[in-house]
Amino acid sequence: MTPFTPDVVAAIVRHMNGDHAADCRVICQGLGGLPEATSATMSGMDAQGMDFVATLDGLPVPVRIPFASTLTERRQVRAEAARMYRESCAKLGLAPRPDAS
Repeated sequence: MTPFTPDVVAAIVRHMNGDHAADCRVICQGLGGLPEATSATMSGMDAQGMDFVATLDGLPVPVRIPFASTLTERRQVRAEAARMYRESCAKLGLAPRPDAS
């Protein structure tokens, strides 16, 4: 069972896709194993991870990125998304945005 209600998940998805679309792509490229993905959108999440739909060769590809540990509170999502972004940047040899904390 997830501690995140559907309205909370919808708000997080809206925020990630609206404010962090490029980060979603980087996460799918680095931690999702799709370095050639041209775009990605977050499609959902639960306490164990985030779900994305990446575009690869013009086709949608579902991607599941697990969290480092099970989340129990909404405030943990931001830190975990930032961690996934930073780890993806490191894996891809990219410099993360200065504000990615």
